[in-house]
Amino acid sequence: MARYIGPKTKIARKFGEAIYGDDKAFEKRNYPPGQHGNNRRRGKKSEYAIQLMEKQKAKYTYGILERQFRNMFKKATAAQGITGEVLLQLCESRLDNVVFRMGIAPSRNAARQLVSHRHITVNGEKVNIPSYQVSPGDVVAVREKSKSLEAIQNSLANSSHVYEWITWNESAMEGTFVSVPARIQIPEQINEQFIVELYSK
Repeated sequence: MARYIGPKTKIARKFGEAIYGDDKAFEKRNYPPGQHGNNRRRGKKSEYAIQLMEKQKAKYTYGILERQFRNMFKKATAAQGITGEVLLQLCESRLDNVVFRMGIAPSRNAARQLVSHRHITVNGEKVNIPSYQVSPGDVVAVREKSKSLEAIQNSLANSSHVYEWITWNESAMEGTFVSVPARIQIPEQINEQFIVELYSK
């Protein structure tokens, strides 16, 4: 299996920020992983190393593999607008990410699993493809038979995030993807310009 399933804190420490959300282990050891940790002398990173780190951070954050990510970059390049911004908007429009943003799942990995196991519908139709691109106006909902799932109930109970581009109807357990978010609305700390520079070489 190509997707990363190892320790998440290790990846968070590699980038120096909790990219997977709140992490007590990261807070205790927020220095790079490895045998020498804090004591290792680190020289100045090259331009390429910085760009590569930014691309890897985006891929790990959204749980996207290299081929998918490269294809999304090509799509972003062909689209109108600023390439880096469009790339992040494509990431945000993925069904697994929208499910996560709506609070139906506590993480993108959990959201991917819910989508794969057919617990989610888009405009009333079951969709089991995590990379499905949600369009403005699409209604994403929990399937009727899945509304009583404890994992979904717990996630919704603990969800406190509100995003301007998403509306949520708690009683119906469905939300509307109102619009594609502007770059300023996307909370992820990713420098998309470095990714554009890396792929443009």
